[in-house]
Amino acid sequence: MNRKVKGILARYSTATFGLLLVAAGVALSVKSDLGTSPISCPPYVLSLWGGLTMGQYTALMHLVFIISQVIMLRKKFRPEYLLQIAAAAVFGLFTDLTLWAVGWIEAGSYIWKFVLMLLSCGITAVGISIEVRARAWMLAGEMTTATIADISGCKFRNVKIFFDSGLVIISALASLILFGNLLGKGELTVIREGTLVSAILTGYLMKFIDPYTERTFGKYLEKYEDNR
Repeated sequence: MNRKVKGILARYSTATFGLLLVAAGVALSVKSDLGTSPISCPPYVLSLWGGLTMGQYTALMHLVFIISQVIMLRKKFRPEYLLQIAAAAVFGLFTDLTLWAVGWIEAGSYIWKFVLMLLSCGITAVGISIEVRARAWMLAGEMTTATIADISGCKFRNVKIFFDSGLVIISALASLILFGNLLGKGELTVIREGTLVSAILTGYLMKFIDPYTERTFGKYLEKYEDNR
């Protein structure tokens, strides 16, 4: 096996591990019942309605994001961007697997729910940091945000705020139409204080996690950087 193939395997296996952690963070946010992250709100609402699992709806949502990129970028849409389809499928599968894996967790008190929510933010931040460092799998949500930022000339972080806010609003409207409740279905909460905390805290934590990610995975991946 030559170094180039080893490099591809190294980057994609590392990125896949990152996706698994992000999916685990999503699963824990669902179990906290204090609200999921903005990008997980739409598939969670639809999964409560039925038809498909949360992971399957997540994959479909990312496909919609990819189609929107094709429309916005047109000839500038590169063939390698199609790897987002594979990333969406893998992430959707991981979402369902981790939801199954944490199915036994029951957080009765608000304190334990809050602990689960904070843990979900931390694990998600670690996963995203690893995913970004690997420079392989690319989730469509972040790519779509970056595309809008490039086309509009706005800063990524500002577009991210509006993008996430839009997803929450769409989820609230869908929940209202489907269940007559803006926040979720019965006792199952989709949008709550945890949604806001996740939107703010995850990115903040990455500032501290990124250096550790670089020390842990950087030297391993740098051996193959020239083979990309």
